[in-house]
Amino acid sequence: MSDSVESQSTVENAKGVLAAQTIELPSWAFGNSGTRFKVFAQHGVPRDPFEKLADAAQVNQYTGAAGSVALHIPWDKVDDYGALAAHAADLGIQIGTINSNTFQDDDYMLGSVCHPDPAVRRKATEHLLECVDIMDATGSTDLKLWFADGTNYPGQDSIADRQDRLADVLAEVYARLGDHQRLLLEYKLFEPSFYTMDVPDWGTAYAHCLKLGPKAQVVIDTGHHAPGTNIEFIVAMLLREGKLGGFDFNSRFYADDDLMVGSADPFQLFRIMHELALRGVVGPDSGIAYMLDQCHNIEPKIPGQIRSVMNVQEATAKALLVDTDALSAAQAAGDVLGANAVLMDAYNTDVRPLLAELRAEQGLDADPMAAYAASGYAEKIKADRQGGQAAGWGA
Repeated sequence: MSDSVESQSTVENAKGVLAAQTIELPSWAFGNSGTRFKVFAQHGVPRDPFEKLADAAQVNQYTGAAGSVALHIPWDKVDDYGALAAHAADLGIQIGTINSNTFQDDDYMLGSVCHPDPAVRRKATEHLLECVDIMDATGSTDLKLWFADGTNYPGQDSIADRQDRLADVLAEVYARLGDHQRLLLEYKLFEPSFYTMDVPDWGTAYAHCLKLGPKAQVVIDTGHHAPGTNIEFIVAMLLREGKLGGFDFNSRFYADDDLMVGSADPFQLFRIMHELALRGVVGPDSGIAYMLDQCHNIEPKIPGQIRSVMNVQEATAKALLVDTDALSAAQAAGDVLGANAVLMDAYNTDVRPLLAELRAEQGLDADPMAAYAASGYAEKIKADRQGGQAAGWGA
């Protein structure tokens, strides 16, 4: 590590921020998943939300940074959400974001909240309101909305009318939120609709959230952009406007690949974390939900989540080691290469020893992947989870 890096952000300062960092896990990452062609079954996957939470607790046990779990309704539907929240607490974790699902019902073939039929829109709206009820029961503060709504062909429906329908539903759901609850609106460039998506980009999501009010914010899924999109610019703009509510972290090569975060382009993840670190919004009091949204199709579920948490931690550590004084000076002087070198100096720093030292100070194993592998938990769940229906897409 260079002297310039050390002079601005000491190892101790970086460790202090990293020690408080929280990365939310998606419950669905622990179930069976796959591609459009095949869902691949693995042994030992959870059969219900209670077992999903048990697996998520393993990730937190070995990383110390994954203390909350997002639910997906109705995939994680239970009779008693209070009992589910209590189960999470017993495991040392908590229920986080509640994710709605308005894309797996036959009625939603032409859309849900933007559907031309008022009855279908009402059905979708009731589901969103049910999700707020679940937030009340679990203590969750965030409702995340992603809509598969859109059209496949020009003329199929009115683009403007669909925006009006969307705005009406969002307003009703927003009015139902409690004082300490938020609506987080996610966008996606394409898929499953290919001509128009009703919330295709950050500008559309921002416009709706701005109209709704302060409890509505935008979620950035790092896989939901056109190739070459400068995601850190979007991060900076939404931060500037106070409308960045959270992330769905994953990686992509071609489309919405949902690969492990930092696996395809770790430098992009670093650049994103740099914009966040500059504004001091990495910690749990930032109001930004840092969540993973990944499908572990061919890799084992729990190690995949552990590795993803570690990737975010490493990118964050590098971002915290940027010499911001040197960077500002180079930028003010118009020193193009010097400014870039400051960033590259931090990015090229090997932060693994720093994180290993932090884990040791927290009473954790320095190598979470090896510690989990040695724990025997994977073998135990394979033996114990015999019979029943394994969780997966739609379950």
